[in-house]
Amino acid sequence: MSKKTTLAALALLAAGGCFAYMYASNKLRKRDRITVNMKSQATSVPGQGVGSAYLEQVKLVKENLADKFEVTENAHIMADITHYHTINLGYFLGRPVSSLLGKSVGYVHMLPETVETSLKLPGPAKKIFYDYMIKFYDSMDYLVTVNPYFIGRLEHYGVDRSKVTYIPNYVSSDKFHPLPAEEKLRLRDKYGIPRDKFVVICAGQLQVRKGFFDFLEIAKQRPDMVFAWAGDFSFGAITDGFKEISKVKENPPENLKLLGMIPRDDMNEIYNLGDVMFLPSFEELFPMTILEAMCANVPILLRDLEIYNDILFDFYYRETSVEGFISELVKLRDDPDYYAAGVEASRRGNAFYSKEHVVKMWDDFYTKVYRSIKK
Repeated sequence: MSKKTTLAALALLAAGGCFAYMYASNKLRKRDRITVNMKSQATSVPGQGVGSAYLEQVKLVKENLADKFEVTENAHIMADITHYHTINLGYFLGRPVSSLLGKSVGYVHMLPETVETSLKLPGPAKKIFYDYMIKFYDSMDYLVTVNPYFIGRLEHYGVDRSKVTYIPNYVSSDKFHPLPAEEKLRLRDKYGIPRDKFVVICAGQLQVRKGFFDFLEIAKQRPDMVFAWAGDFSFGAITDGFKEISKVKENPPENLKLLGMIPRDDMNEIYNLGDVMFLPSFEELFPMTILEAMCANVPILLRDLEIYNDILFDFYYRETSVEGFISELVKLRDDPDYYAAGVEASRRGNAFYSKEHVVKMWDDFYTKVYRSIKK
């Protein structure tokens, strides 16, 4: 037997052993609940909204639907439903086996256009990655997107829209919530921010796509306010704008506080020390930072993007230019009634994406997927 034939035989034997193990494990599991195996590497890179969304979604299902669904994470089993939160190559290659006795669900957190404005990839690598991304989504039995706008975008790439379901992101009010006024002042001391200044907060990766340079320009034009950005380069030197933003980090304006990567457990502090959450991003799906800030009842100011229309409704203030953003920030600072309306809009947004509402959507979706399995 040749060396090549021997290696092929060993690989086949290993695959068979893996299949047998997974099949036996599946048979030994209790069948009183629907099994959902969450597959994700989202938390391997800190500072990503995808990681936050993953943690919140898993926690939501585990804590509220445990009587119906048995949730595992990155387990080597053939579950009723295998839910892929990230598009790792290993997941793609293993999908035919892991979902052999059930159905696969893919979470759509990115599309080629969102990566295009986030990372600098060489031409050939970019094409390969984009083609793979769409192939991964197309291979799933079902897809979930956090923004209904992207159902049409997926269809544009040839993905059957009938297998795409919209379920919004969710943030727990136990982790994100308003803090007492005195505590907010102490937080400003902790982060080196004057107590008597109007503070504008932004949270997200340091990228051109996130509107960093508009944020910087506004800070330069309004030295009477303090601007604080929580986040850093999650993908290092391949981040779009890495060199230019790195220069700013070396010598930022006096009123611009670059806080760096903040652990998620401390992010409630960041939203509470600010007077307004301002995200001038040019491209988004459904920012977790917006939901988190709404939980803290902070007014929201965003760039006027079409993708927000069907998910944020009138829960936020919007503008399109540096001049417009400045006008809104000044009005929020100087007009108490306008500021109070922004707080109330944020509260309504938080109430709209309540736990009960989103839990029911996941319950209905997973039940539908399970019922589609051929017994």
